[in-house]
Amino acid sequence: MRNGPRKPLPFNDIRHLQAHQFLVDEAYLLDTQDYGTWLDTLTDDIRYVMPVRVTTARGSGFDMSPGMAHFDEDKYSLTQRVARFRTEHAWTEDPPSRLRHFITNVRTFPGDDDRHLIVQSAELLFRSRGDVNESALLSCGREDVLRWDDDAQTWKLARRNIIADESVLRMQNLAVFL
Repeated sequence: MRNGPRKPLPFNDIRHLQAHQFLVDEAYLLDTQDYGTWLDTLTDDIRYVMPVRVTTARGSGFDMSPGMAHFDEDKYSLTQRVARFRTEHAWTEDPPSRLRHFITNVRTFPGDDDRHLIVQSAELLFRSRGDVNESALLSCGREDVLRWDDDAQTWKLARRNIIADESVLRMQNLAVFL
């Protein structure tokens, strides 16, 4: 975590409750594939990253492949990906996946100022497609930065760093959002 370890907010802190509510509401939007509404929960300068995980010897000092990511996206690329789902060219999601995002182990930390929160969570994604393919699970940890939006009077996602728990992903593709 940035700036060294910090003490998490207590579970009854209003900021923790709001951050947890944000993640639950976001999971619902992703499960129902309401991607237009989901895009509205992102800041205009969002950074959405999933580095490639590698297996290395203990003490090597890294477990991510430097400079490589499954995706490293901004608001424009996320918006384009959502727009593509609405076309006949989205064969990776036709028929659409059946999704369930399980979010747990939510810990919230104060940000660098009152307008930011750092939120750690664990996610388990269940995904099935069609009638023939086997279902798939993807487990990951996430570190988010939420930013307060004064105009909307709500928290928005400004950064998401997703760390998969396996170095070889067993899903056919990563066309869905985590």
